[in-house]
Amino acid sequence: MVTVRDALRVATTRLADAGIPTPRLDAEVLLAHVLGTRREVLYAHPERRLEPDEYAAYQAALERRLTRLPVAYITGRKEFMSLEFVVDENVLIPRPETETLVETVIERLRAREGGATIVADIGTGSGAIAVSIAWFVRDVSLVAVDISPEALRVARENASRHGVEKRIQFLQGDLLSPLEGRGLEGRVFAIVSNPPYLSRRAMASLPPEVAKEPRVALAGGEQGVDFARAILEGAPRYLSDGGFVALEVGHDQAGLVRGFAAEELGYSSVDVVRDYAGTERVVVAVAGRAHARNER
Repeated sequence: MVTVRDALRVATTRLADAGIPTPRLDAEVLLAHVLGTRREVLYAHPERRLEPDEYAAYQAALERRLTRLPVAYITGRKEFMSLEFVVDENVLIPRPETETLVETVIERLRAREGGATIVADIGTGSGAIAVSIAWFVRDVSLVAVDISPEALRVARENASRHGVEKRIQFLQGDLLSPLEGRGLEGRVFAIVSNPPYLSRRAMASLPPEVAKEPRVALAGGEQGVDFARAILEGAPRYLSDGGFVALEVGHDQAGLVRGFAAEELGYSSVDVVRDYAGTERVVVAVAGRAHARNER
C-alpha cells in the first residue's frame, strides 16, 4: 500500500506537470479531504498507509483537479471569515478579498446608533456575506437575494449550518427587484453586494479555474460595473436615513464607481476601502437624508 508521503509526492508531480499553480498545497488539501482529517496530520504521520479505497478516492479527486476544477468544488467546502461554507458549482467560491467587504459592513453596523437594523445582501450566492454578517452582528436581520434558485439552496444550507437561518429571509430575483412590495422602503440600513464585476475583456481571458465558476456571477458588462451602477441607482428607495451601500469592485474600478455614486447619483459621502493587498476593493456610499427621502 502507498504511504501518505509517497502519495503526496506523486500527486504533487502530476499536478505540477499539468500546470496547476499550487501543486503541493492542492495535493495536501485533497488528501486530507479524502482521509477526513487536517493537513497537519499528514505531516505528523507521513508513513501512514492508504487503504485501497482511500487511494482510489484520492486518485479520483486528483483527476478532477487535473481538469482545472477548483479545489473547493472538489471538497465542497471553503473557509471564509473563519467559518466553513458549503460550496458547489452553482455558486462563486468565496474569496479572501471579500472579507474586506464584510469587515467594513460589520464595523459600520456595530457603530450605528439605533435606527433600522435590516441588511440586504444582493447576489448572495453561497450566502457567505449574509451568513457572516448574521454570525458576527447578532442584532440585525437580513434579506439575501439571488437570481439563481440553486444558489439560494446552497445559501440556505449555509445559514442553517451556522444557526442564523431564522434571521435571514431568502428571496429569488434580479438585483433589488425582490425587495419591492415588502415594506422595505426607507427601512434598510445597509445594502451590500459582491456583484459580478469582470469586464468584457477580463471575461475573454479567464484563468482555467475561474472559468469553471458560474458566468452569471462573474460578467459585469463592458467595463465590469453594470451591476454596481444598477444597485447604486436603485438603493436610495430602500435605504434609511444615513443608510449605505457597500460594494466590492474590481482592482481598477473604485474611482469609476465612486465618481458615479458621488457625482451622478448624489450620495452624501463615498469612501473607498483597500483590501489587505492594498487594492482599492470596497466602495461605501452613504445616502443623505434628503437623498433617501426623495427616492421613496
